[in-house]
Amino acid sequence: MIKQTERSAATIEAILAAARSLFGKDGFEATSIDAIAAAAGVAKGAVYHHFASKEDIFTRVLDRIQAELAAAPPPPAALRAKDPFDAMAAGVEAYLTAAMAPGVKQILLIDGPVVIGWLKWREIDDRHFSAGTRRVLEIALAGTDAAKDIDAVMRLLMGAVMEAALACANAPDPAATARRMSRALRRMLGGLRE
Repeated sequence: MIKQTERSAATIEAILAAARSLFGKDGFEATSIDAIAAAAGVAKGAVYHHFASKEDIFTRVLDRIQAELAAAPPPPAALRAKDPFDAMAAGVEAYLTAAMAPGVKQILLIDGPVVIGWLKWREIDDRHFSAGTRRVLEIALAGTDAAKDIDAVMRLLMGAVMEAALACANAPDPAATARRMSRALRRMLGGLRE
């Protein structure tokens, strides 16, 4: 029984790894189930045994990417920051930069909202980033008038970061755009102190 479970897990991992590579390189539309199966070294039937559709595979791949980005260690600038808002802005810049990596950008920001839809895309983002965002905001806003509106502030901030990521994805110079977005975010967050 254990061997079958291990084989099944290995097959799923091979499918997801192959799909991630193909989706990242060729995009969702140009990637077929046949190509995923061939790259994973499994039969097409094995793909359908574990996944209901190409969209199902894509959703799992996108979710894993978001989990990896959320689990990344804080950048040195965030660790050095004395102010929680500066730390948050540095973390957002690191996220925006990581989201521009080859393959990640295509899956997360170009195909993601289109393939799985805006609501599901936001749900995955929330699952991986809302708790951490809330914790930082609770620390940063403690004792301020804005603390009573923490849920609204969190929603607005998460929306701003998502818009920044989409802007970076479509920019001719994503790294420069990420830096500009981070600076603008610092200014916006500074307004919460008042």
